[in-house]
Amino acid sequence: MPTTLDLLRKYSVPGPRYTSYPTAPYFHTGFGEADWAEALAASAAGRGLSLYAHIPFCDSLCYYCGCNMVATRDYGKTVPYLAAIEREMAETAARIDASRVAHQLHWGGGTPTYLSPDDIRRLMAIMKQHFRIAPDAEISCEVDPRELTRAHLEALRESGFNRVSFGVQDMDPAVQQAVNRIQSAELIRQVMDWSRELGFSSINLDLIVGLPKQTVESFRRTLAQVVEWAPDRLAVFAYAHVPWMKKHQQLIQEADLPDAAVRLGLQQAVNERLGEAGYVNIGLDHFARPEDELVRAQQNKTLWRNFQGYTTHKDSDILAFGVSSISQTADVYMQNEKNLKRYQTRVGYTGFAVERGIRLSRDDRIRRDAITRVMCDLELDFAAFGREWDIGFADYFAEALADLQPLADDGLVELGTERVAVTERGRLFLRNIGMCFDRYLKEAATGDRLRYSRTA
Repeated sequence: MPTTLDLLRKYSVPGPRYTSYPTAPYFHTGFGEADWAEALAASAAGRGLSLYAHIPFCDSLCYYCGCNMVATRDYGKTVPYLAAIEREMAETAARIDASRVAHQLHWGGGTPTYLSPDDIRRLMAIMKQHFRIAPDAEISCEVDPRELTRAHLEALRESGFNRVSFGVQDMDPAVQQAVNRIQSAELIRQVMDWSRELGFSSINLDLIVGLPKQTVESFRRTLAQVVEWAPDRLAVFAYAHVPWMKKHQQLIQEADLPDAAVRLGLQQAVNERLGEAGYVNIGLDHFARPEDELVRAQQNKTLWRNFQGYTTHKDSDILAFGVSSISQTADVYMQNEKNLKRYQTRVGYTGFAVERGIRLSRDDRIRRDAITRVMCDLELDFAAFGREWDIGFADYFAEALADLQPLADDGLVELGTERVAVTERGRLFLRNIGMCFDRYLKEAATGDRLRYSRTA
């Protein structure tokens, strides 16, 4: 049997993270504003809503960042942007059933708390004006601790936010210097204390493995510090080094990136230390306390995965606002313009800024469900899945099952006639397992895979 390091080297290939299927590179510009308006009108009144607002602005550039962001100290840029978001929300709300209720709301970026406290209150008031928010909704915001004041957190709390997510990434000074993100342990402790004093019900910390200058020993110190802070959840992402897509990542010296052996050690350290601290590993990259609803959802097989990560709200449409944001209904994905000025101009003309999208075929929906079940449940029951979709699983997925066999031979999955189940060893390779069901990836030209980061 090959070692885990051997397998890491073998299976480290470009591949999707499967926050959607089909994945974003297969959205196309033939899908336009008329198609999106039709999808909104056709979306079922009984489906829940998940609302998202993208705030692209940051005070400074983190070299590892893979998000759509604008580094600027010119706060005036927020004025036309918030006006555009308000227009987009109004046009969207006018095309859906007014009785629909949002059970989830999230702000991401960029840095949402780049907004002033008053603009935080204003933007949330706009969202509440156009959409019904459930009294018990999960309302969360991504936060950069470095420019944060207590007044920002007070504005979030007064506006109804009950969850915050702080970007920590790594606490080692050499790593922070290498990625241009300097923040002290005292600062993180302060913002967490403020959040707890203000009554936020859940605090998440983001970490990244695979950053330049990271060592297993240095990251163990970060993990020890994080465990001491005792967040409710942690998201531990693998750094996606794609300098051909994100030009600023060229500021990272590739010689400083950890090799395969170190990456494996980093991931093993994460699993070991967080497991010792009582956190449960959720799917690909999330950890939560045993009593968390994500853990219960995984146990009950109701966990779902979308562009906002793991969620308990499977049967919801995502209405996303702002530059580059991605919306989805039951059978449609739509992405907004990625350029800030073009986004604002187009919304000013029509109320929308659709850049591309895709309408899912029945095959797309079947494969999305299969991949999601693997990513969330860590197993797939062939008979139950076949009944749900009215297919003969073995025939429909004959090619996928053949592709899974080498992974079974390497001990990454248990593959039988009735089910496939991810092994403990295989959890590091969830993306590779999902890829076996991906028709688009199989049919794509070799060069198309360069649009993805490496899987391990």
